[in-house]
Amino acid sequence: METIRNYLNNMFATLPKTAEVMRLKEDLLVNMEDKYHELINAGKSENEAIGIVISEFGNLDELIKELDIETDEGKKTGNLPVITREETDIYLEDNIRNSKLIGFGVLLCILGSAALIVIIQLAADGFIPGVSEDSGALIGVGIVLLFVAIAVAMFIYTGTLMEKYRYLKDGFVLPVDIRAMLEKENAAFQNTYNVSVIIAVFLCIVSPLPLFIASAISDNAENYGVAFLLLLVSIAVYMFIFFGGIKESYKRLLKNG
Repeated sequence: METIRNYLNNMFATLPKTAEVMRLKEDLLVNMEDKYHELINAGKSENEAIGIVISEFGNLDELIKELDIETDEGKKTGNLPVITREETDIYLEDNIRNSKLIGFGVLLCILGSAALIVIIQLAADGFIPGVSEDSGALIGVGIVLLFVAIAVAMFIYTGTLMEKYRYLKDGFVLPVDIRAMLEKENAAFQNTYNVSVIIAVFLCIVSPLPLFIASAISDNAENYGVAFLLLLVSIAVYMFIFFGGIKESYKRLLKNG
């Protein structure tokens, strides 16, 4: 029940506190609570009932237009563009792709260094027949350059991908029903984001362990430990960038809209 009240409070946050608006809010709350109890009595769980009630809520913007109510946002936004649900979905999808590519590009740059170290050490240990340590270094440098070139191409592409959304920095109008939906999605994503941060931080903390273990085995194994350290760090950095980018996209929409 508290979830429904919070949902309505968010929906009406930008509306003037007039008697007409407050009466509309109270009527909607009564109807939503009645529907909630009806679903509970029908055997639905609390979460299912809340989800159904909110999904059947309807479009508050239409009610506002019918009642000719001007929102506080409407007084301040002027001629700013109004963002539709479809546009927010496309933006979020593009931002996920953008975060994934940037994260993978950074991962490639780090893994290129790890590959260089491993190939040089493998050649020095004689695990690559016919390849000297110097030749291994040349091969490793070639791999580094290849990985960096791929990463740079990804960075350039992501820049062009998000260029069309520059207007969002200047502000826009986010309808109250879309804002409520984004807040709900953002809250649902919060657990995933928290877990990703915990895992990424854990990987950063334990990343030196392979180096310590390899150093204890032999001096030759030390470079393999460094490479494994870089592998763990690259995974952690990817998670920070990918999941952080998704979180930032919700924050940007809710803050600027």
